[in-house]
Amino acid sequence: MNKNPYEVLGVARDASDADIKKAYHKLVMKYHPDRNPDSKDAEEKFKEVNNAFDILKDPQKRAAYDRFGDAAFAGGNASGAGFGGNPFGNGAFHFNMGGGAGMEDILREAMRGFGFGDFGGGPSRASAQRAGRDLLDEVVIDLKDAFFGKTHTVKFSSNVEYEKCHGFGTADGKEAPICKNCGGSGVVHTRQGFFAMESPCPECNGLGHKIDKKCSQCDGTGATHKHRTLEVKIPAGIEDGARLRLAGQGEAGSNGAPAGDFYLDIRVRPDKVFTRQGNDLIMRVNVPFATLALGGEIEIKTIDDKELSVKVPAGTQVGEKLRVRGHGMPNPRRSGTFGDLYIDVAIEIPTKLTDKQKKLLNEFSGVKSDKKSWF
Repeated sequence: MNKNPYEVLGVARDASDADIKKAYHKLVMKYHPDRNPDSKDAEEKFKEVNNAFDILKDPQKRAAYDRFGDAAFAGGNASGAGFGGNPFGNGAFHFNMGGGAGMEDILREAMRGFGFGDFGGGPSRASAQRAGRDLLDEVVIDLKDAFFGKTHTVKFSSNVEYEKCHGFGTADGKEAPICKNCGGSGVVHTRQGFFAMESPCPECNGLGHKIDKKCSQCDGTGATHKHRTLEVKIPAGIEDGARLRLAGQGEAGSNGAPAGDFYLDIRVRPDKVFTRQGNDLIMRVNVPFATLALGGEIEIKTIDDKELSVKVPAGTQVGEKLRVRGHGMPNPRRSGTFGDLYIDVAIEIPTKLTDKQKKLLNEFSGVKSDKKSWF
């Protein structure tokens, strides 16, 4: 049984792309197999979340679901959608004769979902082939790393274009000739009454180009499995939950099809001194009572280890925030600009006082020294 992708991700039908990505990121981290070893329930939830995101992240698939509901993905769970798989699952496409959608509209949406384009015109070779899968990784960095930016090295293994055949899967490394049976469209058309149907070409298996002699090393797929290393530049000022995209650095597509993308999710570890709010930073500082009452200066160290003297006005109250302009986080959207640093004023009550200090405080508070004071 198919599940409503909006309900799986916990978002409204009019949710923005940003809301959908945020909900997906939260759930995929919650149910990730690495965090839930040996949990079949978490594994199933993880699959459901990915399947739901595969539908809603793609405007065409989302529109198809919004229009036809579960009928658009009947018989499957959209596994692999957006990753080179069949976006309509493994079952048969079910037609809903109710509502306002005509049969031709439903067929057109179904064919688009299978990569076959509109009626009457075959797809290009790029749409007939299977594009490479997108890949996703996560890195946890310190707030100081987020301030300065850094380069993160990712090591993984995936399918890449096989160099000797240039990704074409042919023995001579050249693009295979156009399939004569389908004329390079990758599909053949048949008619049954008033139905016009498209199906993958049996001669070229939907590639649009027929490989007569396959590459012996990749068996005609045009790809091979390799260990890889990527250097990902994390920009200064990046926020917790941000996602970086490296176009074309995912898995290789089949027979020269485009490669997928590589995504890196950024998690920023909470800092012991600074709290981030947007591009601003907040730090809690204990200020001596005399400085609060009479005014003065305090010394602080910023997140980039600069030492600053900050003026404290006379009569400053505990809980007030002193603003230090331009010493917050870099603004990732406006190069060269920074947020502000706010000092959350606190006070530390001394636990050990000398007799002289006690006397002075008692005099200040107007309490006689021979009476018990709150000090």
